[in-house]
Amino acid sequence: MEKEKQKSGSLEWIKALFIALIIAFLVRYFLFAPIVVDGESMSPTLQNGDRMIVNKIGYSFLEPERFDIIVFHAPGGKDYIKRVIGLPGDKIEFRLDTLYINDEPIEEQYLEELKASYSGETLTNNFTLYDVTNELVVPEEHLFVMGDNRRHSKDSRDIGTIHYDEVIGQANVVFWPLKDIRIVK
Repeated sequence: MEKEKQKSGSLEWIKALFIALIIAFLVRYFLFAPIVVDGESMSPTLQNGDRMIVNKIGYSFLEPERFDIIVFHAPGGKDYIKRVIGLPGDKIEFRLDTLYINDEPIEEQYLEELKASYSGETLTNNFTLYDVTNELVVPEEHLFVMGDNRRHSKDSRDIGTIHYDEVIGQANVVFWPLKDIRIVK
Protein backbone atom coordinates (compact mmCIF):
# COMPACT_ATOMS: atom_id res chain seq x y z
CA MET A 1 0.00 0.00 0.00
CA GLU A 2 2.81 2.42 0.98
CA LYS A 3 4.77 1.59 -2.20
CA GLU A 4 1.69 2.30 -4.32
CA LYS A 5 1.37 5.76 -2.73
CA GLN A 6 5.06 6.47 -3.36
CA LYS A 7 4.75 5.23 -6.95
CA SER A 8 1.61 7.35 -7.47
CA GLY A 9 3.34 10.41 -5.96
CA SER A 10 6.40 9.92 -8.19
CA LEU A 11 4.19 9.57 -11.24
CA GLU A 12 2.43 12.84 -10.36
CA TRP A 13 5.78 14.64 -10.06
CA ILE A 14 6.90 13.28 -13.43
CA LYS A 15 3.63 14.43 -15.03
CA ALA A 16 3.97 17.90 -13.47
CA LEU A 17 7.57 18.20 -14.65
CA PHE A 18 6.62 17.06 -18.16
CA ILE A 19 3.79 19.61 -18.35
CA ALA A 20 6.08 22.37 -17.06
CA LEU A 21 8.65 21.53 -19.75
CA ILE A 22 5.99 21.62 -22.48
CA ILE A 23 4.71 24.99 -21.26
CA ALA A 24 8.27 26.38 -21.10
CA PHE A 25 8.93 25.15 -24.65
CA LEU A 26 5.71 26.68 -25.98
CA VAL A 27 6.37 30.04 -24.29
CA ARG A 28 9.95 30.15 -25.61
CA TYR A 29 9.09 29.00 -29.12
CA PHE A 30 5.92 31.02 -29.71
CA LEU A 31 5.81 33.95 -27.27
CA PHE A 32 9.13 35.14 -25.84
CA ALA A 33 12.78 34.26 -26.33
CA PRO A 34 16.06 35.50 -24.90
CA ILE A 35 18.70 37.01 -27.17
CA VAL A 36 22.19 38.33 -26.51
CA VAL A 37 23.34 41.59 -28.12
CA ASP A 38 26.44 40.78 -30.16
CA GLY A 39 28.55 43.80 -31.07
CA GLU A 40 28.37 47.58 -30.82
CA SER A 41 25.95 48.38 -33.66
CA MET A 42 23.15 49.48 -31.29
CA SER A 43 25.38 51.42 -28.89
CA PRO A 44 24.69 53.48 -26.81
CA THR A 45 21.10 52.18 -26.58
CA LEU A 46 22.24 48.57 -26.19
CA GLN A 47 25.64 47.27 -25.12
CA ASN A 48 27.54 44.22 -26.29
CA GLY A 49 26.48 41.32 -24.04
CA ASP A 50 23.12 42.78 -22.98
CA ARG A 51 20.54 40.03 -22.68
CA MET A 52 17.09 40.89 -23.93
CA ILE A 53 13.64 39.38 -24.21
CA VAL A 54 12.20 39.19 -27.71
CA ASN A 55 8.41 39.50 -27.90
CA LYS A 56 7.60 37.07 -30.71
CA ILE A 57 3.82 37.38 -30.61
CA GLY A 58 3.27 41.14 -30.76
CA TYR A 59 3.78 41.43 -34.51
CA SER A 60 1.23 38.68 -35.08
CA PHE A 61 -1.42 41.29 -34.26
CA LEU A 62 0.34 44.60 -34.99
CA GLU A 63 2.83 45.78 -37.57
CA PRO A 64 6.23 47.17 -36.62
CA GLU A 65 6.32 50.91 -35.97
CA ARG A 66 9.00 53.42 -36.77
CA PHE A 67 11.86 53.31 -34.23
CA ASP A 68 10.89 49.90 -32.80
CA ILE A 69 13.93 47.78 -31.96
CA ILE A 70 13.48 44.46 -33.73
CA VAL A 71 15.26 41.14 -34.09
CA PHE A 72 15.27 39.57 -37.55
CA HIS A 73 16.90 36.82 -39.59
CA ALA A 74 19.65 38.44 -41.65
CA PRO A 75 21.40 36.99 -44.68
CA GLY A 76 24.04 34.46 -43.68
CA GLY A 77 21.88 32.81 -41.04
CA LYS A 78 22.56 35.32 -38.27
CA ASP A 79 19.94 37.20 -36.23
CA TYR A 80 20.39 40.99 -36.04
CA ILE A 81 19.03 43.59 -33.65
CA LYS A 82 18.32 46.94 -35.35
CA ARG A 83 15.97 49.90 -35.22
CA VAL A 84 13.11 50.34 -37.71
CA ILE A 85 13.70 53.54 -39.66
CA GLY A 86 11.53 53.12 -42.74
CA LEU A 87 8.10 51.56 -43.17
CA PRO A 88 6.47 50.37 -46.41
CA GLY A 89 5.98 53.28 -48.82
CA ASP A 90 8.50 55.57 -47.08
CA LYS A 91 11.04 57.58 -49.02
CA ILE A 92 14.23 57.64 -46.90
CA GLU A 93 17.10 60.12 -47.07
CA PHE A 94 19.88 61.29 -44.77
CA ARG A 95 21.28 64.78 -45.31
CA LEU A 96 23.69 66.56 -43.00
CA ASP A 97 23.10 63.96 -40.26
CA THR A 98 19.32 64.46 -40.40
CA LEU A 99 16.80 61.74 -41.25
CA TYR A 100 14.19 62.72 -43.83
CA ILE A 101 11.14 60.54 -44.34
CA ASN A 102 8.95 61.51 -47.25
CA ASP A 103 10.93 64.79 -47.45
CA GLU A 104 10.11 65.72 -43.81
CA PRO A 105 12.91 65.99 -41.22
CA ILE A 106 12.48 63.48 -38.40
CA GLU A 107 14.17 63.84 -35.02
CA GLU A 108 16.05 60.81 -33.70
CA GLN A 109 16.22 61.59 -29.97
CA TYR A 110 17.88 58.26 -29.14
CA LEU A 111 20.98 59.46 -31.05
CA GLU A 112 21.54 62.72 -29.16
CA GLU A 113 24.10 61.23 -26.74
CA LEU A 114 26.07 59.58 -29.54
CA LYS A 115 25.99 62.69 -31.76
CA ALA A 116 27.31 64.76 -28.86
CA SER A 117 30.23 62.35 -28.39
CA TYR A 118 31.25 62.89 -32.03
CA SER A 119 31.37 66.66 -31.34
CA GLY A 120 30.48 68.08 -34.71
CA GLU A 121 31.45 65.09 -36.86
CA THR A 122 28.82 63.36 -38.96
CA LEU A 123 27.32 60.23 -37.42
CA THR A 124 25.29 59.17 -40.48
CA ASN A 125 26.70 59.78 -43.94
CA ASN A 126 24.43 61.27 -46.61
CA PHE A 127 22.46 58.76 -48.68
CA THR A 128 19.06 58.14 -50.22
CA LEU A 129 17.13 54.89 -50.16
CA TYR A 130 17.76 54.61 -53.89
CA ASP A 131 21.54 54.92 -53.35
CA VAL A 132 21.62 51.86 -51.10
CA THR A 133 18.74 49.64 -52.32
CA ASN A 134 17.87 50.83 -55.86
CA GLU A 135 14.31 51.41 -54.59
CA LEU A 136 12.59 54.81 -54.50
CA VAL A 137 10.44 53.82 -51.50
CA VAL A 138 10.51 50.98 -48.98
CA PRO A 139 8.67 48.07 -50.69
CA GLU A 140 5.40 46.68 -49.36
CA GLU A 141 5.85 44.28 -46.41
CA HIS A 142 9.47 45.43 -45.97
CA LEU A 143 11.31 47.53 -43.40
CA PHE A 144 14.41 49.69 -43.63
CA VAL A 145 16.48 49.17 -40.48
CA MET A 146 19.63 50.73 -39.05
CA GLY A 147 21.81 50.33 -36.00
CA ASP A 148 22.04 53.30 -33.64
CA ASN A 149 25.84 53.30 -33.92
CA ARG A 150 25.66 54.30 -37.57
CA ARG A 151 29.40 54.21 -38.20
CA HIS A 152 29.67 50.62 -36.97
CA SER A 153 26.49 48.89 -38.11
CA LYS A 154 25.77 46.40 -40.84
CA ASP A 155 22.14 47.17 -41.65
CA SER A 156 19.76 47.93 -44.53
CA ARG A 157 22.41 50.12 -46.11
CA ASP A 158 24.39 46.91 -46.64
CA ILE A 159 21.85 44.06 -46.71
CA GLY A 160 18.78 45.82 -48.15
CA THR A 161 15.28 46.01 -46.76
CA ILE A 162 13.92 43.32 -44.45
CA HIS A 163 10.76 41.40 -45.35
CA TYR A 164 8.15 41.08 -42.58
CA ASP A 165 8.59 37.27 -42.75
CA GLU A 166 12.19 37.67 -41.51
CA VAL A 167 11.16 39.59 -38.37
CA ILE A 168 11.32 37.46 -35.22
CA GLY A 169 9.90 40.10 -32.90
CA GLN A 170 10.37 43.26 -30.91
CA ALA A 171 13.17 43.54 -28.35
CA ASN A 172 12.63 46.23 -25.76
CA VAL A 173 13.43 44.64 -22.39
CA VAL A 174 17.01 44.23 -21.15
CA PHE A 175 17.07 41.70 -18.30
CA TRP A 176 20.82 41.21 -17.87
CA PRO A 177 23.10 42.43 -16.42
CA LEU A 178 20.87 42.97 -13.40
CA LYS A 179 22.16 46.50 -12.76
CA ASP A 180 21.00 47.48 -16.27
CA ILE A 181 17.47 46.01 -16.27
CA ARG A 182 15.34 48.43 -18.30
CA ILE A 183 12.86 48.98 -21.08
CA VAL A 184 14.53 50.51 -24.14
CA LYS A 185 12.95 52.69 -26.76
